[in-house]
Amino acid sequence: MDFSPAALPAPMLAKAVKDVPEPDSVAGGLSYEPKWDGFRAIVSFDGSTVEIGSRGSKPLTRYFPELTDALARLLPSPCILDGEIVVPSGEPGAQRLDWEALSQRIHPAASRITLLSTETPAIFVAFDLLATGDDSLLDTPFAERRAALESLIGSLEHPLHLTRTTTDVALARNWLVEFEGAGLDGVVAKPLAEPYAPGKRRMLKVKHHRTADVVLLGYRVHTSGQGVGSLLLGLYDDDGHLTGVGGASAFSNVRRLELIDELAPLVVRDDDGDVVAGEKDRSRFSSGKDRAFVQLRPERVLEVRYDQMEGMRFRHTVQFDRWRPDREPTSCTFDQLDRPIAYDLDDVLA
Repeated sequence: MDFSPAALPAPMLAKAVKDVPEPDSVAGGLSYEPKWDGFRAIVSFDGSTVEIGSRGSKPLTRYFPELTDALARLLPSPCILDGEIVVPSGEPGAQRLDWEALSQRIHPAASRITLLSTETPAIFVAFDLLATGDDSLLDTPFAERRAALESLIGSLEHPLHLTRTTTDVALARNWLVEFEGAGLDGVVAKPLAEPYAPGKRRMLKVKHHRTADVVLLGYRVHTSGQGVGSLLLGLYDDDGHLTGVGGASAFSNVRRLELIDELAPLVVRDDDGDVVAGEKDRSRFSSGKDRAFVQLRPERVLEVRYDQMEGMRFRHTVQFDRWRPDREPTSCTFDQLDRPIAYDLDDVLA
């Protein structure tokens, strides 16, 4: 079995659904588990060295030295795990997931990484086993992979944890409500009889709100002339082209000015050092006004909240939720979007 970072499989993904599905809605039944709100990670242990890759194939190993050290010490044999890196915060008995602390762990300075590994240590929550020893488990049904995962790490100690599961749909629906208080993101349903499908949306997820990870393309200056008025967003299509899908706005006066400085290193400039303006956008909402924008290198990913799509764009202005330093821009594609199920208007009118 090849445990090198380049050989790690892409994570299997989940399709958004409105409600926690019934167990008999999928052949072979479903297993339910909490949806952790952290960095999706594929952990590879070759017997001596731990490597961590993100959902978008971004290497995460250097950012979590406390995890690589602990996993190399705890894991009993070579394996490949699928799971989530999270950072808890709060007093014992009242802890919750801390996304802000987790996102700060992606830092270029080695000294900062070392400091944060002790100040805000991460934990790894495992929920699938993709290989053990020389054996790949990708073609093995999830029910068997889960049993093998429990056998491998079920008795291991912090910071390695095994996510809980259930086949009781009523309990899963309780989790959807109750676990939100601890910062979790929803519930995932996994077909018990299916193999692992790298990069495919074979699982089902129920989240507390509709979100998408998008690429930052540029910004428009606020109408006051001061600060960022709106962020311009894009997604990659099936041909690998980056397509504009809408914008995010509604920032405070203070945040508008902060964003100017924060995004300055990404501004595209010509050979003379002048800012390159993006193409003018004369949309149906612009009333013919000049809608030129400041073009940015497409290197940053952010998560936004949205209500619905209209064609290939967000129907309304979306809301900025958070930066996603764990995501590669090219991993932000249209297939992540939750589109409403088709419904006959006559049935609505009736």
